[in-house]
Amino acid sequence: MKSVLSIFLLCLSLSAASQNRVNPVVKNFGGIFEIPYAEEKPDPTLDYKIIVEVVSNTEKYDSINWPLFNVARMINLHVMGGVPKEKIQVVVVIHGSAAFTVLNNETYKTKYGVDNPNLKLYQELQHAGVKMFVCGQSLIARKIDRFKMVPEMKVATSALTTLTTYQLNGYAVLKF
Repeated sequence: MKSVLSIFLLCLSLSAASQNRVNPVVKNFGGIFEIPYAEEKPDPTLDYKIIVEVVSNTEKYDSINWPLFNVARMINLHVMGGVPKEKIQVVVVIHGSAAFTVLNNETYKTKYGVDNPNLKLYQELQHAGVKMFVCGQSLIARKIDRFKMVPEMKVATSALTTLTTYQLNGYAVLKF
């Protein structure tokens, strides 16, 4: 009996390990696994209004910023869970060291010696309807030229005021 259980568990783990990731909205980023047996799922009748605070930068400048990647995952997870894309409103506000991810490729390459790995992710997030802001305070404090940013990015007075404004307008706040 013990060997039958062991074989069953091995087969179960192998089938889970071989499962492919899906990308229902953000096609090249934020791949997720379908969980058809999940008992807790997003409510497809709700309007999801989410503001995400992105404050962390990566230590590997040739790698995609994980918090930004997680925004793509979050969108894909909600849609995979049954929420229509039209019922998801996402705003990203970037500040702190993450502000360096908004540099255009030429400026990023000058600063770090590599191409900005976040460029395509920013494009896909915008295509998915995500509004993106960078904190104006962070730009000035880090001496980032607002004319040398990715075109998808807009400048906010501050991350703090953007977060409070959206929260008071009913947005759930997440911090990555």
